[in-house]
Amino acid sequence: MNLTLRIWRQKNARDKGRLETYQANDINENMSLLEMLDVVNENLVRKGSEPIHFDHDCREGICGACSLVINGIPHGGKKGCTTCELRIRNFNDGDTITIEPYRARAFPVIKDLMVDRSALDRVMQAGGFVSVGTAGTPDANAISIEKDVAEIAMDSAACIGCGACVAACKNASAMLFVAAKVSHLANLPQGQVERKRRVLNMVNQADSEGFGNCTNQYECEVVCPKEISVKFIAQMNREYFKALKK
Repeated sequence: MNLTLRIWRQKNARDKGRLETYQANDINENMSLLEMLDVVNENLVRKGSEPIHFDHDCREGICGACSLVINGIPHGGKKGCTTCELRIRNFNDGDTITIEPYRARAFPVIKDLMVDRSALDRVMQAGGFVSVGTAGTPDANAISIEKDVAEIAMDSAACIGCGACVAACKNASAMLFVAAKVSHLANLPQGQVERKRRVLNMVNQADSEGFGNCTNQYECEVVCPKEISVKFIAQMNREYFKALKK
């Protein structure tokens, strides 16, 4: 397949940045979008040009590092799919594909398509932990958890922290991410000790990082590669107001 790429190039956070056009020719339709970028970069290196910087790690839809906006949609808009899982066969021969970094004040550009998403790490550090005894490690089945509770906790724990929810939201809100992390531990017996402190600390940290507020338009749920439900935002709000009352 032959494709025209419009790719964002930016030296650093202070640089204005611009879209540059590249040709990707004879691309195997079974390649992922990241593999296509690898081919483009190989050609740039051969010509003595600087390659396009983009973030990636596992390339298996697990880590969330491959966070790109493709044709205006985080991860490209294929339901339940990360950028590294997006295949060239999802496009048509001759298409023009626009690839940009996430746009959010809390995600400053490092270079080209790479952004600093460490704000999400700091939100986790503010409260995403549990207190446990330091004696012998208990057996995995020592704490009985009802099946429906375990499934709800796992649904929220599926969040990979990619930040697509932030990139899709007009307010650059991280509410879906924070809600997933808060709800995961709030639904488990191991998370009860810090339950109230956790939600207060994580919400306050998200605010201090510059993330916006939720206006319930559900863009976050639509682009989430792990299909995290906005119902967890409702749960987080309940947790937050209960903690405030205490």
